Amino acid sequence: MRLYIDPGTGSMLFTVLIGIAGVAVYSVRMLWIKLRFKISGGKVKESGSKTPFVVFSDDKRYWNVFEPICREMDRRGKDIVYMTASDDDPALDNPYPHVKAEFIGKGNKAFAKLNFLNASILLSTTPGLDVYQWKRSRTVQYYVHVLHAAGEVTMYRMFGIDYYDAILLSGDYQMQDVRDLEKLRGLPAKELVKVGIPYMDEMTARLEKAGPVPEHPRTVLLAPSWGPSAIFSVYGGRVLDVLLQTGYHVIVRPHPQSFTSEKEMVDKLMSAYPPSEQLEWNRDNDNFEVLRRADILISDFSGVIFDFSLVYNKPVIYTDPHFDLGPYDAWWLDRPVWTAGALPRLGRQLTEENMEHLKELIDGCLADPQYAEGRRQVKEETWAYPGEGAVRAVDYLLERYDKLNSSEEDMQK
Repeated sequence: MRLYIDPGTGSMLFTVLIGIAGVAVYSVRMLWIKLRFKISGGKVKESGSKTPFVVFSDDKRYWNVFEPICREMDRRGKDIVYMTASDDDPALDNPYPHVKAEFIGKGNKAFAKLNFLNASILLSTTPGLDVYQWKRSRTVQYYVHVLHAAGEVTMYRMFGIDYYDAILLSGDYQMQDVRDLEKLRGLPAKELVKVGIPYMDEMTARLEKAGPVPEHPRTVLLAPSWGPSAIFSVYGGRVLDVLLQTGYHVIVRPHPQSFTSEKEMVDKLMSAYPPSEQLEWNRDNDNFEVLRRADILISDFSGVIFDFSLVYNKPVIYTDPHFDLGPYDAWWLDRPVWTAGALPRLGRQLTEENMEHLKELIDGCLADPQYAEGRRQVKEETWAYPGEGAVRAVDYLLERYDKLNSSEEDMQK
């Protein structure tokens, strides 16, 4: 009799094994580093005096997530150290006197510095704390996670948020998901704070300031995510063929990670479908203008769906690539992800069967008034306190800092 393991369980077990292997390798490496210091008569150094507030960003594209919070901290005269793993991060040229940005190296070099950091509060959008290379420093008092997109908090790779102390959220369903994961895994309850979405507040204010879009031909933005379940992996160039047959202007904006992890595939597509008067490939670091120019978005499970529909107030077409939840935290919860119920209210679904009728799907989405009401409902569920995100986030960080310091002072008495 053969032992059968279903695909979801198999994916979970594979992820766990990879995690265990990664932790083992990292632990041996750190043990060797400490041993070398002891042999040489030295000690493992921790970074100087305690820094009150630190932000860690693993990629330059997250500056838009952190900038509103940094600006609000600066406005209140609070110093913050911004550590980035991108040597061309726009944060390095930020104009805020109280925000000191520094490049701390890429990959393991950055994590090595963070693992011995001395700080009161560290704010990050990077998952996987204390799972792989990034370990909790014993001299950081509190780790706070902030989401970098509207939508699920459970769509990180497994155990992505387990070892943070607090998470800044924007919807009640996110809070319930975290609590249910904690119960399933026997984890202590984190501090969950509903603050809203600072970067979407920022986009909204910027959009209002920009004014109306000049007249232009009907424009479709294709913005796939990356990985085996993403649009290009599932449909390849076929989706571009059908889009070009619509006669509409087409903008293609692959996920930035595709140019690294799927470079061969993207290079082939760009070669087979070169830029023309009808087709453009977009790699702008800032997606504001390309979202503003588009009349409708086609995407998969990318967070840009919520940016486009909720900020720019436009309909979307989404794919159903039979997404495998196996490697993700959502796999543990015995219910559909919230996004599955949100997408049908924002637009129409693209499938193998209706691919040839994509033009009709686009026209129908743009003409149907039901999606305006759907956007209102979804916004209410996933975007708390519009316009107040940065203020509420900073209010929380300062309040938490005061509590940490008063506790430390009490212990010293």
